[in-house]
Amino acid sequence: MPSRSSDSSNLFSAPKSAPPAHTAHVDGGARGNPGPAGYGVAINDASGHPVAELSEYLGHHTNNYAEYQGLLAALRYAAENHIKALQVVSDSELMVRQMKGIYKVRHPELRKLYDEAQRLVRRLEHFEIRHALREHNQIADRLANVAMDRGR
Repeated sequence: MPSRSSDSSNLFSAPKSAPPAHTAHVDGGARGNPGPAGYGVAINDASGHPVAELSEYLGHHTNNYAEYQGLLAALRYAAENHIKALQVVSDSELMVRQMKGIYKVRHPELRKLYDEAQRLVRRLEHFEIRHALREHNQIADRLANVAMDRGR
């Protein structure tokens, strides 16, 4: 019978985990699409505590443009505040799939925004992006609507 080592730490040790991540809930919209556009971003620290709310009116643009501007705002906030790990939650399935490389970015204006987002992502130690339904992104949705209201 083969002998077994009593040291099983290698068998059950946890894999190396990512650093604790801030979470950015991102939303963008345009009334009329294109129309008055804005984004909203709600950022929580790794413990889930709110640390920032970002909102900006963007002028006359599409909803996809506004979604990318929200993502860029979150990524710039992370860079300016020395955040090393970021999880982004967005209700834009298109943007999420483009950022993951599932969809190609064909529109020239969106391609510029995508390229800038990818450049900022590379500065992070850890980055995740995932899709969530609008009802799971309520604070960012409210902030985006506040931004669009500024354009009335």
